[in-house]
Amino acid sequence: MRIKVLYFAKLREKFGVESEEIELPGDRAYAAAIIDLLRRRGEPWARELGLDAGYRMAVNQTLAGLVTPVRDGDEVAIFPPVTGG
Repeated sequence: MRIKVLYFAKLREKFGVESEEIELPGDRAYAAAIIDLLRRRGEPWARELGLDAGYRMAVNQTLAGLVTPVRDGDEVAIFPPVTGG
């Protein structure tokens, strides 16, 4: 299964890439599998996508969580925490 992953703002800068396609085994998975795969790359991935990092995700332009299913051809966007006031 091939998924397109988009990185925004600070994550784009930290990872040095704005998007990429990744392969996941099988024909169905959850968004957590993508995060898991990326964390295994080590730093800065593990830190920026850590359990307390506060990032947000969207699957096919709809806000999503780690238990959101993903399928072949889906687009997953990952956003850093947003501050403002």
